[in-house]
Amino acid sequence: MDQIVKVLHTAKTRTTGDREQGASRSSDGLLDIRLSMPGSARIGTNPEQLLAAGWSASFANAIALAARKWKITLPAKVSIDAEVDLNLGDGGYSLSARLNVTILGLERSVAKGLVDEAENICPFSRATRGNIEPTIKLV
Repeated sequence: MDQIVKVLHTAKTRTTGDREQGASRSSDGLLDIRLSMPGSARIGTNPEQLLAAGWSASFANAIALAARKWKITLPAKVSIDAEVDLNLGDGGYSLSARLNVTILGLERSVAKGLVDEAENICPFSRATRGNIEPTIKLV
C-alpha cells in the first residue's frame, strides 16, 4: 500500500435504513437519494449502480490522466458502460464488474495502452484489486 502524502478529498455521506428502503445524503446535500432493491417498484437506486457510476467516472478520469502523461490528445469524449453484479455463492455475497470502454478516433493500440495505464491509475480499480477483478474491455 502506498503511503498517503496528501488527502485530496473526503466524501461524507449518511445512510439511514438499508438497501431496501434506505436513503443516503452527502454532507454538502448535493447527493440525496433513496435506496431500493434491484427490480423493485420503489423509486431509488442501489449500491451496485452507485459503484458502477463512481468507478466508470473515475476510470474515465484515469484515461484522461494517462493521455496527458503520454502527451496524447483525446479526440472525443471517453464513454464507459459499467456493469456491477451482486452475486450469491457458497461463501456468501460478492461483486463482479465489467467496464466496456469506448474511445473513438484513436488507433486501437494507443487506446488499449491508455486503458491499461488507466487500470493502474484509477483509485477504484486499485482499491478493488484482489477482491473484485473487473473485466475491462476496449470496445
